Amino acid sequence: MQLKKLFEMQKALDSHIEEKHQLQNEDLFDRKVLALLVEIGELANETRCFKFWSVKPSSDKAVILEEFVDGIHFILSLGIECNFNNIEINLRRKQSTSDVTEQFLIVYETIGLFQKSKQFDDYIKVFEAYLQLASLLGFNEKEMEQAYFLKNEVNYQRQQNNY
Repeated sequence: MQLKKLFEMQKALDSHIEEKHQLQNEDLFDRKVLALLVEIGELANETRCFKFWSVKPSSDKAVILEEFVDGIHFILSLGIECNFNNIEINLRRKQSTSDVTEQFLIVYETIGLFQKSKQFDDYIKVFEAYLQLASLLGFNEKEMEQAYFLKNEVNYQRQQNNY
């Protein structure tokens, strides 16, 4: 993935939002962590992977990808909050569970650890766990990047329309 480009785009969007809402001097870390957790919950809801009581199928792949990318926005934004966007990041593909529900729980756990530590190694674990989830959901890097670019435009439009 073109992480440098994604970080640059996210930093520009974050700056735009912070200026528009006069948040330049605010510590937004915990709010961004909570936003990420909520977005991941929305993603899980679209996959319906945990809904053992229901026979309704998951949402279309495009809907799930758009929800997934919302998480990427906040993961990048948290990296920017911690000044990790200027560090060379090498994400590794690890062997993971084949169970989507279990991977969601791993993602939540790594976010909790990172929220407490704010350490680079824990940030990498969040990113890697989230990319493992992408793999289990059937997304490749090109799809994720393209979806990120599209959603970034939508997010700017939303700001212009006082979303």
